[in-house]
Amino acid sequence: MKKRTMIIRYNISLKLKSLLLVITFATMMGCDSVLDDVEDLSNYPGQGTFDDVQTVNAYLSALYGSTFGGWPLNFGNNADESGGIIAPNWITETNGTMKFWPYNIIRRVNIMLEELPVGEVPVGDQDELLAQAKFIRAFLYFKMVYYHGGVPIIEVPQNLDDDLEVTRNSTAECFDFIIRDLDDAISGLPATYNGDEFGKIDKVFAKAFKAKVLLYKASPQFNPSNPYDNSSWQDAYAANLEAKQYLEGQGFGLLDNYTAVFETSNHRENVFSVVYQDPIKVNGRREDAVRPLSESKNATGGDQPIWALAKAYPMKDGKIPGDPTSEYSYDVQHFWENRDPRFEATLVWNGAVYPVSGKSGRRQYTMANVSHSVDAFGYVIQGGQGQYRTGLFCRKGIMEELPIELVGTNDVDWPEMRFAEVLFNFAEAANETGHLDEAVQVLLDIRARAGIEPGSDGMYGITSGMNRDQLREAILQEKYIEMAFEGQRFWDLRRHRKLDRLDGMKKYGVMAMTLNGKAYNEVTSEDQLAANSSTLLPDEFTYEIVELISNGPKEMSMPETYYFFPIQSSHIDRNPKLEQNVGWSGGTFDPTL
Repeated sequence: MKKRTMIIRYNISLKLKSLLLVITFATMMGCDSVLDDVEDLSNYPGQGTFDDVQTVNAYLSALYGSTFGGWPLNFGNNADESGGIIAPNWITETNGTMKFWPYNIIRRVNIMLEELPVGEVPVGDQDELLAQAKFIRAFLYFKMVYYHGGVPIIEVPQNLDDDLEVTRNSTAECFDFIIRDLDDAISGLPATYNGDEFGKIDKVFAKAFKAKVLLYKASPQFNPSNPYDNSSWQDAYAANLEAKQYLEGQGFGLLDNYTAVFETSNHRENVFSVVYQDPIKVNGRREDAVRPLSESKNATGGDQPIWALAKAYPMKDGKIPGDPTSEYSYDVQHFWENRDPRFEATLVWNGAVYPVSGKSGRRQYTMANVSHSVDAFGYVIQGGQGQYRTGLFCRKGIMEELPIELVGTNDVDWPEMRFAEVLFNFAEAANETGHLDEAVQVLLDIRARAGIEPGSDGMYGITSGMNRDQLREAILQEKYIEMAFEGQRFWDLRRHRKLDRLDGMKKYGVMAMTLNGKAYNEVTSEDQLAANSSTLLPDEFTYEIVELISNGPKEMSMPETYYFFPIQSSHIDRNPKLEQNVGWSGGTFDPTL
């Protein structure tokens, strides 16, 4: 059997903080099995791979690395978080955008599930290993399903003599399969992994993830004809209640400090972390791309917040900006004042203190001729740049103490799932099943942790007596704020079939128009010196909300067909038994339930 040798790093704990072994491991890199180059199906792990716990863990570690990524840089461009514009024909049948077809990884999982039980690893050591593999398979299938709807269910490693032209299973069959794999995983996993084993899939994560899967199954995305009264919502509520209670029993909950969620590791809010540690594994946050360009290197100015997100944050008393009942007045010229503390924890505005590169007291400026030119939100695109500038920067997940030359060594863990998401998932299911008080309590808990003032009624600015529709909107809005730049917003709008809110949307930034009455072309050398010494304050400037400057499209395009992405045509060309989704060229497959 032909094999290819690869070097992988093995860490039995997956934490990559204790013993790190570098071993030579003969294995296959995989192919798209059901649909791709059949010659690669001859590759198979070397003899003895599944006879030793260490080599099995090495194989499993490689599966982790292929399945779980880091922070989703610029994913907010797809929604109303950051500045990119999604143009028409962003997704087509022929391009690779929003396609997920990981049958190469699934084949490797199936090999492990087939070979480990007949290997020489003691049976008592197999359960946790097999359970982790089952979870990974469920995780991959779930992502395929919420991208494309039903897909072929392949439970064994395919070989050259197999019939590789398979049909798509129904979406309902796929959900059943995913839940079976998750139930198997839950039964074989310990409650948690701690210490050197932190970072492995455990029962806590599996239960919370199963609850999320059932939330999607109940959602309008999959049930457009009966979006909020279908029977799956009861299953979603039961699973999310069970997950919430189980996690709380294991000591999980919200941290007291919102910022600490993203600046510390191995804490009680992170349900599952993709672990980073300098120098072994770094830059999952892509801090080099998120920082202001003047304090980074090889940067692209990613995750720049737009005005819609900035405006969404409530005031300190939880009321929306401009609400006449708020204790705090609001106007655009002082938009940063008296806001929800998460505003400052997430956003950086003109004149805000932002001590990146370890520069204590440093202020960030965005006005042309005051700021560094690559940070400016100007009247034209500066210096031939093709990038927009929103006048705002993202602070979340940034290790501000890193000097420019070490900006790529950020080792903040990526919270693949955190307890706040578990609460939001529970709140949604509770709201749709008549448990409105339980849903409201989630909002109260989230806002209390954020540091919003409770008010005399103890409602943290939340409107009392909301009906189901109003509370649904309140939950989505709160999650928009709480989980900004964590890759949730686009999927939430899509899951609720609310992409029409993005379709045709223009995006805006906040421009510093004048400094002490002077326009950008009237700024003096003294003003520039004051900026260099960080003595100019935000309220010395005037501001205007303006459409983003861009060489490209001006409006977002989010057609109805984006609720289910198409199967890439190259896969259908190789396997004519695959049906395309309804709404796409030649599509006959209905991906809904």
